Amino acid sequence: MITLLWPKRNETMNAVQLTSQALNRRDFLWRFGGGLGGVALAQLLGIDQLSAEGAVGHPLVPHHPPRAKFVIQLFMNGGASQMDLFDHKPELFKRAGEKFDPGAGQRVEAPTSEPGKVLKPQFELRRHGQSGRWVSSLMPHLSTCVDDLAFFMAMTSRTNVHGPASYLMNTGFLLPGFPCFGSWVSYALGRVSDDLPSFVVLPDARGLPYNQKGNFSSGFLPVQHQGTIINTALAEPMAHLRPPTTAKYLTPDASRDGLELLGKLNTRHLEANAGDTRLDARIRSYELAARMQLSAPKVFDLAGETELTRQLYGLDEKVTEDFGRRCLIARRLIERGVRFVQVWSGAGGPTNNWDNHANIQKELPPMCAATDKPVAALLKDLKARGMLNDTLVLWNTEFGRMPFSQGSEGRDHNGGTFVGWMAGAGVRPGVAYGESDEWSWRAARDVTTNHDFHATVLHLLGLDHERLTIRHSGANRRLTDVHGQVIHDLLA
Repeated sequence: MITLLWPKRNETMNAVQLTSQALNRRDFLWRFGGGLGGVALAQLLGIDQLSAEGAVGHPLVPHHPPRAKFVIQLFMNGGASQMDLFDHKPELFKRAGEKFDPGAGQRVEAPTSEPGKVLKPQFELRRHGQSGRWVSSLMPHLSTCVDDLAFFMAMTSRTNVHGPASYLMNTGFLLPGFPCFGSWVSYALGRVSDDLPSFVVLPDARGLPYNQKGNFSSGFLPVQHQGTIINTALAEPMAHLRPPTTAKYLTPDASRDGLELLGKLNTRHLEANAGDTRLDARIRSYELAARMQLSAPKVFDLAGETELTRQLYGLDEKVTEDFGRRCLIARRLIERGVRFVQVWSGAGGPTNNWDNHANIQKELPPMCAATDKPVAALLKDLKARGMLNDTLVLWNTEFGRMPFSQGSEGRDHNGGTFVGWMAGAGVRPGVAYGESDEWSWRAARDVTTNHDFHATVLHLLGLDHERLTIRHSGANRRLTDVHGQVIHDLLA
């Protein structure tokens, strides 16, 4: 038995008891890495050499005292309709069926169609809670939580196209190749748990969103900070943690010989590509995978959850089972030290998401029905467990919808205004910031962007968005580009 002092990911020093079994595994991985013994030793000692010079200052050290340690981001893929969910506009009821004319000779365009008539919200919106926030009748469970939420009521996007808008909301840029939000957080703050990834993505069972895995990319940050995608719909959510039972040839001797050969190849590769971080990331992933063989199955095993909890998340109902399971797993991941969890609602493509072009009355209800109860359950469960004290819950979409019809019953894309909200650590509950115009066509007052949203969340995590940078291709890059301001009005 050997006792080491090493810096854990929560910035404290802890005595860690390492059994001979753990040391043997590390020794095994050391030999597997060949000449990468220094990398393995650094990982063993918990020393993360990932910060850029002059960027974060020192890894795992926040710029200011953090209010939050963990993030769960709920992403509504496709463009959730703000006026049908949260942005009540009486003018849409008064002018329903009329030609849409915002006045002052303003040009009216639609991204994928011809502008139709003014389309009133198809479902009743009512005030809820002491804050009096408007919420659609499609979200009866979330309406009971409004006094815990802080709303961004006038968000805007620079584009009306799904791919670029999704990149913008996830990476801060319209083009691919930039690190996503979760990767920046992982890079800046490191892992809390040594047995699980710092950034996990739980996609919709029906498929990945627009941009596929591009939304979870680490871009030019070290590869180990990309999102770990877990498909909870599969019998084995994390594939390849163990060899298949049919692979009888994978004996201990065969594995040992293979790893020794791989170690030699890795050594040669490193000598020829000293500046390439991908091999380092792969070795780290193998090390993490070895530990996850024990830790990961426990996360996905919900047998220990009470029947009351299962009912709360809707696991006993077909319509809510998938999203509810992922929300519950998100809570379990956060409990076990995963720093950033992203839960997606909706796959890419023309259907099975929040992209309601054809018929808002038929397409919006199933998306709300699948997510409303689980989202409310997550908020209430975290609050009851005291986890909202250090966890942020975010609700986002890439843009909104138009106040006029597409065809006769759908709504087209609208980057002019949309709604997002946050709850939890450091958030002022029951408030709203910003306002759209009388049509919910364009943001009108206290306008916010995705950069402002990111800056605010980073601030709560103890990070200055202007100082969280990395030098890449001759420029100091950051999540918020050259924009963004912290919205202090929404902070406690």
